[in-house]
Amino acid sequence: MLHVPTGLLEALLAEDAPCGDLTTHSLGLCGQGARISFTARMPQVVACSEVAAALFRHVGGRVCFSAPAGQWAAAGESILQVEGPAEALFLAWKQAQTLMEWAGGIASDAHAVVQAARRVRPDVAVACTRKAPPGMRGLAMRAIMAGGAVMHRTGLSETVLVFPEHRMFLPAGGYAAVARLKQDLPERKIVVEVTSIDEALSFLEAKPDILQLEKFPLQDVAALKSRLDGLEPHEHTPLLAVAGSVNPDNAADYVQAGAHILVTSYPYFAKPRDIQVRIDPMSSS
Repeated sequence: MLHVPTGLLEALLAEDAPCGDLTTHSLGLCGQGARISFTARMPQVVACSEVAAALFRHVGGRVCFSAPAGQWAAAGESILQVEGPAEALFLAWKQAQTLMEWAGGIASDAHAVVQAARRVRPDVAVACTRKAPPGMRGLAMRAIMAGGAVMHRTGLSETVLVFPEHRMFLPAGGYAAVARLKQDLPERKIVVEVTSIDEALSFLEAKPDILQLEKFPLQDVAALKSRLDGLEPHEHTPLLAVAGSVNPDNAADYVQAGAHILVTSYPYFAKPRDIQVRIDPMSSS
């Protein structure tokens, strides 16, 4: 389970209740024992349940049950149950619910892409881009991982991806610069994005580790894979990462065409998965 930073929990609370819960305090509910339960209204992959559980613990609740992130939950199945002071449960209620619904949508759609791709080849990687809403990348990463995918790039500081836009500033199309990266950054994978078969083949001499095929038609992916398969054993053969409009409907086709990696932003546009919440006094049965 990933560590949940206290700063994240404080930020979630500060956003929703910067000066406390006016309604709960005004009604005089503080100090009463309560129970809150979260149940899947629709089938979904559980995501960010560990963050929701940590949030309730942070405000003084006792977590009785928490489904692990990545677990499939059918409609009606329990996701999270917490007991504690009423004011604590009301304080964390909506942030926990909304977070798990949003993350559950991302995780479920990521899972759909992964399942479609791995029906063709079990070892294919589904890598999600960094196009999460600004400020939400850490939470989105948790959801992506819960769905069985990986992050394509967690940020600009830890990966090397040379875009056509970069190469416009480099002499001779950037071939020498890409080749030099292999020497300057030997511990890094060097990825070059290309937009055509000819451009992909022109970079083979620079020996990138991965060619990222931006919006390649299926037939072009297959044609490039065939060309690479025809190389001599001593010649460098990069992996192929397909990027652009990858979704559950075409993931298998891209893998069949020869993609080793599927790069997608599809899960970030997922519809949240509904979660039902019930809050009861502890005295109720």
